[in-house]
Amino acid sequence: QVQLLESGGGLVQAGGSLRLSCAASGLRFSIYAMGWFRQAPGKEREWVAAISSAGNAYYADSAKGRFSISRDNAKNTVDLQMNSLKPEDTAVYYCAARIGRYSYTPKAYDYWGQGTQVTVSS
Repeated sequence: QVQLLESGGGLVQAGGSLRLSCAASGLRFSIYAMGWFRQAPGKEREWVAAISSAGNAYYADSAKGRFSISRDNAKNTVDLQMNSLKPEDTAVYYCAARIGRYSYTPKAYDYWGQGTQVTVSS
């Protein structure tokens, strides 16, 4: 049974930082591309960042220069370091896994976590 468990969300002031972590179990983690997505109230789920099984990182324009994705195949974890946070970053953040190339399309992912809330106050 595949499980993805996010942690690290919370309330932070604008300009602050948070580090999200996603712990995966029940899958051969090293062969999966991992993605981070977010969904704000009333909006569609949007891609934030992804990392390939080889460790290549990709970012949405909104995340470039502020967020950093990394993975630890020994620990089966993928992290998202978020700096210079803005109120518009407020959303539920989800990690997701898929075999093969990374994708920015939610439908391409096979497994999802339950999400962790990030709230950025102005």
